[in-house]
Amino acid sequence: MNGFDDKRDFYRMMLNSEVTVTVIDDEVNSQLTATCRDLSATGMAFEMEHPLAISTHVRIKVDSASSQVQTLDIRGRVVRIEEENVNCYLIGIAIEEID
Repeated sequence: MNGFDDKRDFYRMMLNSEVTVTVIDDEVNSQLTATCRDLSATGMAFEMEHPLAISTHVRIKVDSASSQVQTLDIRGRVVRIEEENVNCYLIGIAIEEID
């Protein structure tokens, strides 16, 4: 029996990297720190201490461990929120643009 993950069009890379999340939808463009769990061509999941609202637009910067590889700059929209435990939320975004 094939699982759901076997039906994906793009593979997910499992990560454990600190990222900077900028909330574009608020007036002050709040910057938060989060931990990226996984990344694919169409989406990303990260965990953080505070939830974000569905459809919130965000910008995420993933720094590279190598000076030869540039920082990944992602813009997306929140499509999923799961409370994993107290002060730990898993946020899923749909990627809309990558620089």
